[in-house]
Amino acid sequence: MANLKEIKNRITSISSTMQITQAMKLVSAAKLKRALDAITQLRPYADKIQEILGNVSATLDLSENRYAEQREVKNVLIIGVSSNRGLCGGFNNNITKKVNELLANDLKGKNVELLAIGKKVNDSFRNAGIINRPEKLSDATAIFDDLTFDHVSDYAQYAMDSFIEGKYDQVIVVYNEFKNAAVQIVRDQQLLPIIPSSVEDNGSEIGDYIFEPSKLEIIGDLIPKSLKLQLFKAVLDSNASEHGARMTAMHKATDNASELQRDLKLQYNKARQAAITNEILEIVGGAEALNG
Repeated sequence: MANLKEIKNRITSISSTMQITQAMKLVSAAKLKRALDAITQLRPYADKIQEILGNVSATLDLSENRYAEQREVKNVLIIGVSSNRGLCGGFNNNITKKVNELLANDLKGKNVELLAIGKKVNDSFRNAGIINRPEKLSDATAIFDDLTFDHVSDYAQYAMDSFIEGKYDQVIVVYNEFKNAAVQIVRDQQLLPIIPSSVEDNGSEIGDYIFEPSKLEIIGDLIPKSLKLQLFKAVLDSNASEHGARMTAMHKATDNASELQRDLKLQYNKARQAAITNEILEIVGGAEALNG
């Protein structure tokens, strides 16, 4: 009977776990809807602005666009975007793997610093000696408490200022791009220096733009806003990917718990049937002994 009690306790425990994972799945589904609406509305605008920026940058010289200055890459800033919480499958591990891959290959031998957006990537590299946490920026976990363009733009502004000052020769953003609830694609996108577009890139001639009121005035305002927008898009993509990954992980956890619960119930019924059979045999054996 002790074995039966143990199995019954496991079934009860799994039922409680199923309720938790199911609730987390529903919460993530609701959050995913809002996050998906945000990135869906922003992505076409951000992509078009990036296209215009690349085209215009191809027509500018360094005196007009210092953000496109190509230098020998010695110092690199990686902006790693993760989540503050776990239980979302390989979402955060994929960011850690991509950063380690960059450190071991493309950025090997270079001076690399990591600016973390999200607690998990910050924790992963806490002891690696590459975390950069400027005092004027908010805590790594705070940005997702109130995810707005203004909060994200502070990080982009720091990257731009540091690039202009020569502190970094290259700025790379590593994040999860949302494809669907089950699939997230890890991207490592170069934020700085700006890569000018070419005919080979877009398959057509670079557009001829009319600037009003003036080219320098518009470029001076367009480039910083565009760079901030690219980082904001990456953070929104990551936010939607996180909720999609968590919803999928909790769905799989619920299915696995349900399957385990069925197996335990079958095991419980078999054990209970065996216990009843043994009791009947003992009673029959006792009756036969008395008759004897």
